[in-house]
Amino acid sequence: MTGQPSRPPRRSALLRTTTVVAAAVPLCTAGWFGWQALDHSSPAGAAASAPAAPATPATPSTPGESAGATSATPEAPPTTAAPTTAPTTAPTGDLAGRTIVLDPGHNPGNFSHPTEINRQVDVGNGRKECDTTGTETNAGYTEADYTLDVTRRARALLTARGAKVVLVQDGDRPWGPCVDERARAGADAHADVALSVHGDGGPASGSGFHVIMPAKVVAGKADNSAIVEPSHRLGLLLRDRFHAATGEPYADYIADQGLDTRSDLGGLNLSAVPKVFIECGNMRNSADARRMTDPQWRQQAAQGISDALAAFLTTH
Repeated sequence: MTGQPSRPPRRSALLRTTTVVAAAVPLCTAGWFGWQALDHSSPAGAAASAPAAPATPATPSTPGESAGATSATPEAPPTTAAPTTAPTTAPTGDLAGRTIVLDPGHNPGNFSHPTEINRQVDVGNGRKECDTTGTETNAGYTEADYTLDVTRRARALLTARGAKVVLVQDGDRPWGPCVDERARAGADAHADVALSVHGDGGPASGSGFHVIMPAKVVAGKADNSAIVEPSHRLGLLLRDRFHAATGEPYADYIADQGLDTRSDLGGLNLSAVPKVFIECGNMRNSADARRMTDPQWRQQAAQGISDALAAFLTTH
């Protein structure tokens, strides 16, 4: 999550959140095959022509400590799908030749590295913590596990369409990276677009998702002037495609019609390629938490994300 001043922090400083506007239609059906590939640990990169049967929810893991309002029947955290492997054949499809950076918000190891993640870094118009631990559901399913699972699913869908997909972290480092390194990942990969996936930690009474777009920031080492307009176009597409794919409502406790524009996030201030954040739901809300811990819903979330990115790269 990207924390808001009005919410008490969890474990370490929470990231803040933001959003964007529009309405649209899902793009592709290749997601059903990607879903099956992920839930059965098959290699990513194949496309399907017909929907597969819904996956059985993953086996719950041991619930963590509860915090905030708790539902009558707490949701059980699922196990995270295993990472998929890259295709061995040359990519083909409408996204061939395109490079996409996906940034799974936070890192499961951040909890064990408070000194490293609390270090201040320059975000252009100020200084912020390197990273935070993120939030979690009442049952202990963490934002870091959620974002890693959804980005791996989205990677499989986008790879099946021919894109080269780079993950900022793939559960392959002990903590981080810091927000300034996350921002540089797009330029380092010579990417066409980047997207950061999060789950929010808002008030338990609030539900829904929102998209955070960059405000123009020209300060210090930040100058995102060139990416503001295309990032806003991406934000509108993401809001509409994600809503259509998941049925998740726009957030009713923050943002405006599912959209927010912010100037305080290093991942947007310092990005050299079009980039937005998505807070896929409020993990502190019992209804959102039940959806976000369901593998079938996470596949739909990945589908909405991949549909939006494909639309951004193939339309004007």
